[in-house]
Amino acid sequence: MKTIQLFAPTFEIDECLEEIRKCLELGWTGIGFKTNEFENEFGKYINSKLCHFVNSNTNGIHLLLEVLKRKYNWKNGDEVITSPLTFVSANHSILHSGLSPIFADIDDSLCMTPESIQSKITSNTKAVMYVCIGGNASHLLAVKRLCEEHGLKLILDAAHSAGSRLNNKHLSELSDYSIYSFQAVKNLPSADSGMVVFQTAEEDELARQLSWCGINKDTYSRSKDGYKWLYDVNEVGFKYHGNSIMASIALVQLKYLDRDNAVRRNINELYKSKLHPTAHFDFIKHSNESESSRHLIQLTCERRDELIEYLSANGIGTGVHYVPNNKYPMYKHMPTPYAQAKYLEIISLPNHLRLEEDDIIYITDHIKKFYK
Repeated sequence: MKTIQLFAPTFEIDECLEEIRKCLELGWTGIGFKTNEFENEFGKYINSKLCHFVNSNTNGIHLLLEVLKRKYNWKNGDEVITSPLTFVSANHSILHSGLSPIFADIDDSLCMTPESIQSKITSNTKAVMYVCIGGNASHLLAVKRLCEEHGLKLILDAAHSAGSRLNNKHLSELSDYSIYSFQAVKNLPSADSGMVVFQTAEEDELARQLSWCGINKDTYSRSKDGYKWLYDVNEVGFKYHGNSIMASIALVQLKYLDRDNAVRRNINELYKSKLHPTAHFDFIKHSNESESSRHLIQLTCERRDELIEYLSANGIGTGVHYVPNNKYPMYKHMPTPYAQAKYLEIISLPNHLRLEEDDIIYITDHIKKFYK
């Protein structure tokens, strides 16, 4: 029996080790050196000069919100409209910042709808955090217009969207701020890290202090002209900065991101060619189908839990992205009927660079057998 994982990261191992070797030979594995280089290279890739490398997307969201609270004098309890259908850490980060997450509902794209967002806007609303689940840009332009009309900041949770584009623009170019994830199974994998994209140099400078305990100058910068031990601590900050080992891996993987995303799109097309929609199941479609990162390949299906068990018994790993966050006690006061109903139907199929055509045939044949 085959064993097929849901996710399996693929690294350019020799190149990654060579970049890491440079850190070890220099004796510098922390902030600076490779983190600076990766910020510059990723910035060129997404057309931004203000990229700040952090240790996770989760902490990147919290860091960004802390910067925006200080800049715009947001108060504790001010509201960020967000999706219930996301990894729970994103909404936890809103709570950690002292702000209030407000759930908007989704539609068949699994993305929040402009209509639901509109209905949630109050005098306390400061931002919309838009989740392009799986790299899907559905409704993003309409939500951008809505935010502009209401004077709201558009924050893109780009955890699934490294390399995802719409109309030849990176999705982060269509938002005010964005936060990427380079966690191990993401499209641009390290072990765990992320990137926050800012608008102004002042925001970026404040973020660099906050992500390094509030210290006004990082150790690498202080070491260049002889170690300067004295520094100021201007903020009660965090330990959120990335390190040069993770940046070394990400630097290599960035070179292959577009190639690898094209493979994922080809895998999606192969699934669709082998598994034609029926009354029992259908694919989640992306509005930017030809430019999506395709981090996820998702179906809606009948008897979802039974199908998961059947595929598992035949060596096929699957996932559910995601359990609606309002099923958890801290968010249960915000029902989203469509998301909660849709959750019972969605399944994520294996999608990674190690899949062969025979694997796809094996998976799709078993899905068809299940529904006979």
